[in-house]
Amino acid sequence: MEEKHYTSERAIQILISLLKAHNIKKVIASPGATNVTFVGSIMHDSFFEIYSCVDERSAAYMACGLAAQSGEPVVLSCTGATASRNYMPGLTEAYYRKLPVLAVTSTQDMSRIGHLRAQVIDRRTPLNDIVKLSEQIQYVKDETDEWDVNIKLNRAILELYHRGGGPVHINLTTNYSKDYSIKELPETRIIKRYTQKDTLPVLSDEKVAVFVGNHKKFSEKETKAIDNFCAVHNAVVFCDHTSGYYGKYRVQFAIVMSQEMQITPLRNLDTLIHIGEVSGDSPSLSLNASKVWRVSEDGELRDTFRKLDSVFEMPEDFFFEYYGKGEAKSSSFLENCLDEIEKVRSSLPELPLSNAWIASKTAHLIPKNSILHLSIYNTLRNWNFFDVDKSIETSCNTGGFGIDGILSTALGASLDNKERLTFVVIGDLAFFYDMNTLGNRHVNNNLRVLLVNNGKGTEFRNYNHPGAIFGDESDIYIAAAGHFGNKSDILVKHYAEDLGFEYYSAKTKEEYLENLDRFVSSELTEKPIFFEVFTNSEDESNALKAMRNISSNTVGKMRGLVKDVIGRKGVDFAKKIIKR
Repeated sequence: MEEKHYTSERAIQILISLLKAHNIKKVIASPGATNVTFVGSIMHDSFFEIYSCVDERSAAYMACGLAAQSGEPVVLSCTGATASRNYMPGLTEAYYRKLPVLAVTSTQDMSRIGHLRAQVIDRRTPLNDIVKLSEQIQYVKDETDEWDVNIKLNRAILELYHRGGGPVHINLTTNYSKDYSIKELPETRIIKRYTQKDTLPVLSDEKVAVFVGNHKKFSEKETKAIDNFCAVHNAVVFCDHTSGYYGKYRVQFAIVMSQEMQITPLRNLDTLIHIGEVSGDSPSLSLNASKVWRVSEDGELRDTFRKLDSVFEMPEDFFFEYYGKGEAKSSSFLENCLDEIEKVRSSLPELPLSNAWIASKTAHLIPKNSILHLSIYNTLRNWNFFDVDKSIETSCNTGGFGIDGILSTALGASLDNKERLTFVVIGDLAFFYDMNTLGNRHVNNNLRVLLVNNGKGTEFRNYNHPGAIFGDESDIYIAAAGHFGNKSDILVKHYAEDLGFEYYSAKTKEEYLENLDRFVSSELTEKPIFFEVFTNSEDESNALKAMRNISSNTVGKMRGLVKDVIGRKGVDFAKKIIKR
């Protein structure tokens, strides 16, 4: 008989590799066809300690006894049909006793659910008290599937021990491969989770940085801990206008990372410490780290950069204080980053009247200690190119990342301290979506609205947006042009003035600059202020393109050339070869 090894099915290879990495060796297998690829792969591997049980009800209770007695996790394996249903009583026992039982139920492709296929049942929604977590594992067809399956399986195995432990379910898809020729399991990424009670790993890498997504206000203690950490590790903190960190090591790197013809070597890191939530700084999401450490009290696996190595389930100040012990080093990384930013900003091109030009003329003039709210995409992107004073609290609704609610959020922020100026910069579609909030009787004279009115969703007309390939046709449905008065001179003016706002408008750079001093006055005015600026989508797109092509280097030019010649897929292939 031909010698058998591991199945050719990649998802099952990943599962087996992770079980071995976590030293999970005890398995109770029940007979069947759908789980042959899993059981057939481990039965010749001497690492595993396998037991057989025909009745899945008994198998699950056997797993409870074995897990309780040994103190080790136990894997259950069964086929499709009703086999998995018979695990429920035993998994209920495991759930209430917090026993680490991993139920691997094998399944045919989930696209067959609901189509009267024999032995196909729907396990996608488990009962509340039989498992802590259920993961649906698809058949791996490409790199994206492999990444997704790796994360799901890491998460499932870690959950066996998480917060007291308990049973977990994996619904494992198979295509019944008969190929068992794989002699060596391929390398699989192992993600670890640490808590304050664990022995934490050593951070000895030379090139370290912190990336902060949208973040709640930092306390003085947290800021100090991050600053000390950066001093000890010669690190920087990559931020945007939603990050909330204003310490010594803040680096707003979007303008450098956005350059199409320049690839800065400063983006290459050994370890990236990731904190905060959803980030609107999409250019900096291409930071090239060898590994990412995620620090969050939720302990969840958030693989934003697809290099997640470890999750630290602990308060951020604990993490940074623990790793911030030692002598301060050179701050050369910070100096190099700031020099790079200054080099790009010092070569700003002449921009047309646009959100980018407005940001360049306004950001540094926002009064100290103000609040600044930015709407998503076009506004946030352009304002991320420029710094505001560190005393200003900046914010954006990146949680849901929708256009609704931006004005209302800014209004809510303005109510906290009516003596503190609150600015909001918003595009026209987002403004008209939420304009009713300006009629709220709690609007106070500390609110100032800057409306960039281009008569459409100009984001969809930008030169680099997928919608731009349709040209002017994009305006019909994609960019939704022509609504809400179609850039009427008087519609918003009457609305704002009738609601008690002091109103200004501009159609040229000169008109904007004439009114700017009033808009950014540090004194509370008698009325809230509304400033409407009319731009057009062509100028907006040209301004963005100019901002993204300020500087260049050889590597960046090569990337641009490769992209032009062989397209996006070719670029991805080239990246794998040169590992830039």
